[in-house]
Amino acid sequence: MVSPVTALATADWRRNTFALYAQARRAAEGISTPHAHALWTTGRDRLFGTHPASPLPEDTRRRFRGLRTARYDPAFRFEAVIDDEGAGRKMEVATGTDGLVPFTRLGTVRAEGVGSLAVWHLDSYGGGIFIPVRDATSGVDGGSYGGGRYLLDTIKGADLGQGTLPGSLVLDFNFLYNPSCAYDESWACPLPGPDNTVDTALQVGELYQRY
Repeated sequence: MVSPVTALATADWRRNTFALYAQARRAAEGISTPHAHALWTTGRDRLFGTHPASPLPEDTRRRFRGLRTARYDPAFRFEAVIDDEGAGRKMEVATGTDGLVPFTRLGTVRAEGVGSLAVWHLDSYGGGIFIPVRDATSGVDGGSYGGGRYLLDTIKGADLGQGTLPGSLVLDFNFLYNPSCAYDESWACPLPGPDNTVDTALQVGELYQRY
């Protein structure tokens, strides 16, 4: 059973995440995308190391020195329009704590040199756009979490905004991050399926290590 203290801490974590991505979007417009990425990296490290809703256990937080995040590479930033491939397909993802999580596919985005990815809409309270990614580094020593990473999860604030083209999304793989279940199995994390798996090795974003 979730306690009021835990629920309030989780709500505050999400407020911080929304604020962090808003700061990154403003910085990307006004300064430079590498600067936005640095703000995001610093903010993620602060939350993981100090916040009571951090997926890291309290004893681990005391010795935590930062997440393992790759240097920014502008070659992995794209703007993509969602096409209608696969649109309307339903998916239910089983999670350990939240039961079956329902999604409907909005379509597909494509990034040159990376591959195509399904774009999902969360069909439960709050909605949201969700793009998980599993790549050739997933589960590899020195790579990313074996279950995959998240690129966008707008219901939780992970939102890089619209691109300059009408109807496009910013897909910046430098902002890939490991879901909370990578660090604490008590979290419920929908993970990428075959439509969100690419053969490319994405050595960018948040990589994985045990703390």
